[in-house]
Amino acid sequence: MFKRRVESSSTQQVVITPTERVTSVLGPGITWKGDLTGSGGIRIEGSYEGTVAINGLVVIGQSGRVNTETLKAKTVIVAGFVQGNIEAEKLEIRSSGHVWGDVKVVSFKTEEGAFLRGTVTMEEEITIDVPVENLNEPTRQITEEEVAAMRAALAAKKKSEADQVSDETKTEE
Repeated sequence: MFKRRVESSSTQQVVITPTERVTSVLGPGITWKGDLTGSGGIRIEGSYEGTVAINGLVVIGQSGRVNTETLKAKTVIVAGFVQGNIEAEKLEIRSSGHVWGDVKVVSFKTEEGAFLRGTVTMEEEITIDVPVENLNEPTRQITEEEVAAMRAALAAKKKSEADQVSDETKTEE
């Protein structure tokens, strides 16, 4: 009657790419105006005003405030405040989240208490246009002299901290 299931011997490994996790943070107390473009993930806990086009994850934390014409990203999670339209493959508005703007998404999820003032348009597919120039290239190469200077500065800082701890220990005795 009950048969034991035979599991496949091959294990499937889940790979998390940088577009599915937070790689940068705009912390609380920080105010920024400008353009956010690129790939990866960003968490905004401060205040941001400008354009957003991220080929990845955008999280607006509870203390986050975003004012934009259109926020474009693969995945958007709102726990703070967004003033502007949102275009995303996936949008989640948490119970503390507030959105004032129109939403165009493939997948939409809200928690009880979430706020949205605008229209919701469900699409089968959404393309996020992100400028691709120099996304994975450094703006310039660091020279050997710069590396040596950084190492020397780090060593001097460590020595200074060690000396300070040593001086504090001597004064306590």
